[in-house]
Amino acid sequence: MTGVVAIISVFGIIPLCIFLVHRHRERKALIEKGLSAELLVSATKDRTQESLKYGILLIGLAIGILVGNILDEYTRMSEEVSYFSMIFLFGGLALLTFYSLAKKNKE
Repeated sequence: MTGVVAIISVFGIIPLCIFLVHRHRERKALIEKGLSAELLVSATKDRTQESLKYGILLIGLAIGILVGNILDEYTRMSEEVSYFSMIFLFGGLALLTFYSLAKKNKE
């Protein structure tokens, strides 16, 4: 289980660092051109869709961890395979669920 957490941490920290560096460069370029960095943040952006997406994703990941644990305990499937497969399966299903809800909401 420690290996799983370590791998997820490494693959989470690297994209976060890249995002932060890119955002910093973008804002710096705007300031150098004399524009306001507030152009990047929309004041009227609706955050409910974003919150819903992350909420559904986290619920899916939690269900994936639980099902992975059940598979690990009660089947002969290895620990890594059971956890990773269920986390990705339920995370993907959660994002598909969000997509269908957002599409229905948009119509």
